[in-house]
Amino acid sequence: MANIDSVKQALRQRATETSSSPRQPLSDTQYSAGFDTLVRGSGWMTYEEFIIPQLSQLLAPLSNSRIHISVLEIGPGPKSVLGYLPIRLRRKISRYVAFEPNGLLAANLEEWLCSTSEMESPLPCLESPPDIHRIPFDLNNHTGSGTGISTSDADEKYDIILFCHSMYGMKPKHKFIERARKMLVERPEGGMVVVFHRDGALHFDGLLCHRTASFPTGVVRVANDNEVLDRFAAFMAGFVMQEVEEQKALRVEWRKVCRALGHREEAPLDHLSFSLPNVMAAFTQHATALPELMAQMPLLKGNKTVKNREARLHHPASVVRPTKVRHVQQCVLWALKHGAGLTVVGGGHSGHCLWSNVVAVDMGAFNRVRIFTAGADGGDSGSDSGPFVVAEAGCKTGDIVSKTMAAGVIVPLGARPSVGAGLWLQGGIGHLARLHGLTCDAIVGAVVVSVDSSQLLCVGRVPSQCQPAGAVRPENEADLLWAMKGAGSNFGIVVSVTFKAYAAPTYSIRNWVVPLSNDLEARLKLSEFDNLVAMKLPRNCSADAYLYWDAGQLRLGATMFESSTTGFTTAMPTATPANAIWGPEDSFKVVDSVDLFETEMYMSVMHGGHGGGKTSSFKRCLFLKRIGAANLADRLVAAVKVRPSPLCYLHLLQGGGAVGDVAADATAFGCRDWDFACVVTGIWSRDQDGAEAARAAVRWVYNVAADLLPFSSGAYGADLGPDPRDTALAAKAFGPNRPRLARLKHSSDPRSVLAYACPLPGAPMAPKLIILVTGEIGAGKDYCAEVWVSVFTACTHKSLTARAVSISDATKGEYAAATDADMNRLLWDRDYKEQHRPALTAFYQGQLRQRPRLPEEHFQNVVHSAVDVDVLLITGMRDEAPVAALSHLVPDSRLLEVRVEASEVARRVRRGYHGGDDGGDDYKDSKDNKDSKSHNPNLMALDYRPCLVFDNNTTGNEAAKRFAEHYLLPFFHEDLQRLANMVRAVPCFPRPGIEFRHVLNISQQPGGLGLCTSMLQAQFTGDWAEVGVVVCCEAGGFVYASALALRVDMPLALIREAGKLPPPTISIVKPQSHISSSASNDSREKRIEMERDIIPRGTPVVVVDDVLATGETLCAVLQLLDEAGIGPEDVSIMAVAEFPVHRGRELLRRRGFGRANIQSLLVFGGA
Repeated sequence: MANIDSVKQALRQRATETSSSPRQPLSDTQYSAGFDTLVRGSGWMTYEEFIIPQLSQLLAPLSNSRIHISVLEIGPGPKSVLGYLPIRLRRKISRYVAFEPNGLLAANLEEWLCSTSEMESPLPCLESPPDIHRIPFDLNNHTGSGTGISTSDADEKYDIILFCHSMYGMKPKHKFIERARKMLVERPEGGMVVVFHRDGALHFDGLLCHRTASFPTGVVRVANDNEVLDRFAAFMAGFVMQEVEEQKALRVEWRKVCRALGHREEAPLDHLSFSLPNVMAAFTQHATALPELMAQMPLLKGNKTVKNREARLHHPASVVRPTKVRHVQQCVLWALKHGAGLTVVGGGHSGHCLWSNVVAVDMGAFNRVRIFTAGADGGDSGSDSGPFVVAEAGCKTGDIVSKTMAAGVIVPLGARPSVGAGLWLQGGIGHLARLHGLTCDAIVGAVVVSVDSSQLLCVGRVPSQCQPAGAVRPENEADLLWAMKGAGSNFGIVVSVTFKAYAAPTYSIRNWVVPLSNDLEARLKLSEFDNLVAMKLPRNCSADAYLYWDAGQLRLGATMFESSTTGFTTAMPTATPANAIWGPEDSFKVVDSVDLFETEMYMSVMHGGHGGGKTSSFKRCLFLKRIGAANLADRLVAAVKVRPSPLCYLHLLQGGGAVGDVAADATAFGCRDWDFACVVTGIWSRDQDGAEAARAAVRWVYNVAADLLPFSSGAYGADLGPDPRDTALAAKAFGPNRPRLARLKHSSDPRSVLAYACPLPGAPMAPKLIILVTGEIGAGKDYCAEVWVSVFTACTHKSLTARAVSISDATKGEYAAATDADMNRLLWDRDYKEQHRPALTAFYQGQLRQRPRLPEEHFQNVVHSAVDVDVLLITGMRDEAPVAALSHLVPDSRLLEVRVEASEVARRVRRGYHGGDDGGDDYKDSKDNKDSKSHNPNLMALDYRPCLVFDNNTTGNEAAKRFAEHYLLPFFHEDLQRLANMVRAVPCFPRPGIEFRHVLNISQQPGGLGLCTSMLQAQFTGDWAEVGVVVCCEAGGFVYASALALRVDMPLALIREAGKLPPPTISIVKPQSHISSSASNDSREKRIEMERDIIPRGTPVVVVDDVLATGETLCAVLQLLDEAGIGPEDVSIMAVAEFPVHRGRELLRRRGFGRANIQSLLVFGGA
C-alpha cells in the first residue's frame, strides 16, 4: 500500500513523462471535488482518531486558563475541524478568523458557521461573525478591504493558529511558522501554532516543537471508479494540463498509476487504499529558544548515526552531546524553562531516541565502566558487598562485557553488543536471564538527573567514588529505584547505573536446524521444543528458537546455551534433551562472553548471515506461554507464511527460572509469567528504508503482534515509543504496575520532559466507580443502567460524569467484521439479533477457545475507553462472580455488581418493549439457558452473592432512581474521601518494594475512629436488626469492630491466637496475612480460636476487619465460623480498606465462601 506522498510524486512524474502541455492550477470546483474525495469516508477516520483528539488535548489547558479563545485557521476547507471538538471547548471560542483562498470552500465554510439555530451552530459562542479571508495566508502583511486584511487585522493576536490540512505550497515552512508565532498573544502565555500535515514528514529548520505526535496508520479509500480516480489524481498532483486532449490522455495514465500503487479491496465495495500518515507539531512562543541551549554546551559534530531505522528517519531540532553532568542539568533546566521535550540517545536502538523537531541528548561521552570487588566500593558493607559494576549511560553492552570479563565478572546483559542504557533500564533479556534474572534485576543503584528540578540524584547503591558532587538522596528514593528496574527511561536522565555482578562463565553453544514440511509438522516440532527440550533444561541453560523461511522451506532453528564457571571440554559434548529428539547438533562451540555475540543464529546461520548485514529491522516483542499449544503454534507458523519479505522471522527467547522468581510488583518490570519472549522481526534491504518494503515489514510486525497479544502474558516495553500502534502493547507492558508507574510518572516528570519514552498510562487509569449491571434476559439491565447514569449526572453538586456501555458490543463488532453482518442492526434490531444469536454463540465460543483471556480483554478495553468518566456502568456481563474475577484488573477503582431481578412475567413483557435490553453476551450460555444459574430467578442458585440486588418489578423509573440515590450515590460521599486521606502511605515497609497503607492510622486521627464506625454502619447493605453478633480477629479488626459493636449495640465475638482465650474453644490453622508474610520469614504454623457456643448456630453475623488483601485471614475466620455452625450465607464482611490487586475476593470464592456478603469502605491500588 503506497503512501499518499509517493502517489503524488508518481503522478507528477508520469505527467512529466507523457505530456509537454503547460500545466494549470486546479479550479475551485476541481480542488473542492478532490478535497472531498480525500477527507470523506475512511479519510475522516484520521480526523476522528488523531486530529480531533490531539487538538482537544492541546486546547484543554488553554481552555482552563482563559475565559475566551480566539482562533486563526489557515485553509480550513468547507468545515472547520474546530466544530467537531467537545462542546465545552467549542463554547470557549469567541473569535474565529480564517484564510481560505478557494472561493467555493470559503462560501461553504461561512454558510456552515453562520447557522441560525444555536443547537446546530458549530461554534455557538462567537461574539462576532466569522471573518473569512478568501486569499492565501502569506508572509506579508495585507492592507485594504474586501478579501484582504486591514492593518488592524494584521496586528491582531490569537490564542490558537491552526494549519489543519497540511502546509503544501508554503515554502520555506519554518518562515510561515515564525510568521504565525508572531501573531500569538503574548500574555497570558500558552498560545500555540498547531500544524497537521498529511505526508508524515515535517521538518522546520531551527524551530523547536512544544509537542509533536504521529499517526502512521491513516488510510484513505478511493472508489475504483474512473471519475472518482480522476478527481483524486488531479487533487494529489495539484494541477491539470491546459490542452484538453493531453489532459484526457493523462487521466488514463493517472488511473494506471493509482491502480498500480493502491491496495485493491473488492469487498464490500471496489476500492483502492492508500496510506495516509499524518503528523502534528505544536509551537509556542518558545519555538526559537534553540540558540540559547546551543550556546551552553557541546554539540554533536555531523549527523548522529543510530542503529534504529525509525530513528534515522527523524530529524531532531538539534543533538547536544554533554560531556559533564552539569551539561545534562542545563539541558533539563532549558527544557523546563521553555516547555520543551527531550529525547535521550544511548545505544541508538530505540525508535524514539531521535524525534523530529525535538532536542536529543546524546550520552555517548559518558562511557566509563568501573568495577568494584567486594568491600572496595566505599559504601556500607552490608550483607551484599559486591562485586559491583558501574556503567555510565553512554556505554554499550559490548563495552561492559569486554571490560568486566577482564576482571572475571559479568553482568547479565542482553544478547546484542551495541545496545545501551535504554535496554538495561527497561528489561534486558540475555542468555543468563534464567540463572541470574533480567538486566534490570541486577540494578542496585543509579545516578539520575531529575527532569522535575534538574537536581542530581543518587538512588540506591552507588559507590562513593561514583557519587558526583552535589548529588542528593531523593525523598522517594525507593520508588525511583523500583522504577529504574524496568521503566527507568521515563523518570529522569540516567547518568550511570550500578549493577550487581556475577562470576564470568564460559558457554557451550549447540545449533540445530529442522526443516518443516507442513503446518502439522511445524506444530509438532514446536511442541517438542517447548515440552521436551526447553522445559527440561536446568537454570544454567536456555534454549532459543527461530521460526523462519529459507531456501523455499519453513525451518525451525534451535540454539541451546549452557553457561558454566568451571569450563567445558570440546572433545565430548554432553547429551541434551534435544539430542534425544533431533539427533546430533549441527554445530558445537565453546565461547566466552565476548565471542557469544557472534553465535546468534540470525548472525551466523539464517539467510547467509542475516542478509549479509546490509539490512534494516523493526521489532516488537510479546511474552508467551505454551508455544507448542495448537492455537498458538498455528498462529506462529501462519505469521511466518505471510511475511512481506524473505528475511522476516520470529525469535523465541526462553524465560522462566530467575526471571519468574521476582514478584511482579517487586520491580517496575511486571511481566514475569512467561516461557518465551517472542521477538517479531521485520527485515528489509537497507536501501529500501522509507520505501514501501519497509512500511510493509513494519505493518507485518504490528499485525502479528496484534494477533498474538490476546494469547500473551505481556509485552516488552523496551521497544515501545510514542507511535499510536504501540499503545495496545504498552497497556500490557508493565503487568500490575501500571497505576503505580502512572502516579510516579506524574510526580517525577510533571512537565512531560521525557514525553517520547515508552508510553506510560496517564492518571486516572480508570473510572472511580465501575458498576457491572447483571441479570436475566429482559430484567431491564440496559434501562436501569441509563436511569442510574441520569441520577449520577443530575447530581450537580458532585459534578459527576457517567456512561453506560455494553460489553457485548465488542463481540458483535468482531462477528460483524468476520461475517458481513450489519452491526447497527445487531445493536438495535431485536429480530435481526435473534436470527444471528446461534451464529453469535458459536462465534463467541470459538473466539473463547482461541483467546482464553477474552472476557478480561473485553473488560479492560471497555474500561480503558472510559477513563474520562467518574462512573462506568457495564451491561452484557454474564461471567459468574465478576467482581471476584475482575477487580484485580482495575485496582484503583471500586468495582460493584448490581444484579437486576424481575419476575418471569415482567421479563416476558419487557422483551417486547425494551428492545435495547438484549441481555448483552447472553449468547455465551444460550446452549441451555433454562439450566443456567444466571437465568435462575432464585439468587440462592448462585454460588456467590452480588454486591447489590435491585428488584425491578415496578413500572416507571422512580424505584430505580431511589435505589441509586440510596445505594450508589453514597460511594461519592465526602466522608469517604476524608477517611481515605487519613490512611498514610509508608514507602518500603515492611520491606523494600511495598508501599504500606497505614489503615489503623485512621483510629489515631482526631475523630477518625468515630467517622470510620459511622461509615461502616451507614454503608452496610444488610439490615442491622437481623444481625446477632459482630465478629473480629486480632489485631486490626479489634479496633474498628469494638467501636462498631458499641455503636450498633451488639455483642462482640473475639477471635484470637490459640492459647489466649479460656476453654472451651474451637480453633483452626491460620495462614500468614500479606503484611505478616512480607515482614517476617517465620513460617511456623499458627492457629486462631474462638470460644465455643459464643455464637448460636445460624446467627447472622458481621465480620469486621481493617484490611482485605489476599483474603487468607478472612478465609480462616470464615472457616472457624463454619466450624461453629455459621455458614457463609449468614456472614457479612465489612473491611475498612480493600487491595484488589491481591485478589482476596477470588480466594474466598475459591475456598467455598462466595456466598458471604463482602463490602469495603475504601479501595486502594498497589501492594
